[in-house]
Amino acid sequence: MLSQGIYSIVLLVISNVFMTLAWYGHLKLKDFSWFSALPLIAVIAISWGIAFFEYCFQVPANRLGFKENGGPFDIMQLKIIQEVITLAVFTVFSMHVFKTELRWNHLAAFVCLILAVYLIFKK
Repeated sequence: MLSQGIYSIVLLVISNVFMTLAWYGHLKLKDFSWFSALPLIAVIAISWGIAFFEYCFQVPANRLGFKENGGPFDIMQLKIIQEVITLAVFTVFSMHVFKTELRWNHLAAFVCLILAVYLIFKK
């Protein structure tokens, strides 16, 4: 059986997939005529609908992972883990959906994030 920490991380990944779709998916959907004709309020409502599922995974992820609920992570560790997952999911999304090219400075930023994870877990 997976530990609470692993469950928490898996739920954070799923949550961030929905978050990325809610925040940035509409930028690609504008390429479809039916979507580009929608008023901004409709696009916002669609994004909110997608973001609902983000919260359905984010809230349990934080509850499971939080030390005071029996999880392995303190609040700072949870936040840093979430940020690293967010940027990893966004990078994959932007490379596949928007054909963004991964450059050296992106990799350098990821090294800094890995350093942040290391430092936040250091006692």
